[in-house]
Amino acid sequence: MLINEPKLVGVGLYTVPEAARLTRVPKPTIRRWLFGYRYRRNSHYAELPPVWESQIAPIDSATGLGFLDLMEIRVVHAFRDYGISLSDIRLAVARGCEIFGSDHPFAKKRFQTDGRRIFAEIAERTGEAILIDLVKSQYAFHRVVKPSLFASLEFSDADRVLRWYPVWPIQQVVVDPELAFGRPIVRDGHVPTDVLAQAVGAEGSVEPVARWFDVPARAVRAAVDFEKDLDS
Repeated sequence: MLINEPKLVGVGLYTVPEAARLTRVPKPTIRRWLFGYRYRRNSHYAELPPVWESQIAPIDSATGLGFLDLMEIRVVHAFRDYGISLSDIRLAVARGCEIFGSDHPFAKKRFQTDGRRIFAEIAERTGEAILIDLVKSQYAFHRVVKPSLFASLEFSDADRVLRWYPVWPIQQVVVDPELAFGRPIVRDGHVPTDVLAQAVGAEGSVEPVARWFDVPARAVRAAVDFEKDLDS
């Protein structure tokens, strides 16, 4: 279901460049995954559909992504790094939507376990060797899915992802769609990390910035380190 502008609170709102910066996935790749693309095959053009449906409808013709889209990007990126084709990932998304009743199945904690069943069905249908290996090897599946992708996420009892700690296991910085439209903020004080980092850059010192925004100095340092790491 697409989200309209009046319902953006609690959804998060990101441009493609912002999503790319947070997930470290290139902008063109994100656009292809979210919106599909055309390519030339011999003398004809072929079209590939999106991998999943964006959480947010275009606003004034501008592209926007939601927090759940960020979560999907992280998982799809991990599977692509493992060598799984986009066509197989599309099948996994479609099957996951049926199983979980969600447009963003990779954002579900249940995917840690039911994802094996999903990919087993696809491997059986396609005979894809890398999927067979993913399903048969407990180590392979957990290496791709579990440690880095879900440990940094906090879920509700209803299996809804609530927030993401992008510098896991340190929890000073949090991305929460309920706060600041999903911009990265420091946990102590809920001030956006880019605001704190820019203030330190202008002032040249952490301590006065901590006083101005009434947040601990350690939170300001965490914000500076986070923003610096994103730009590295």
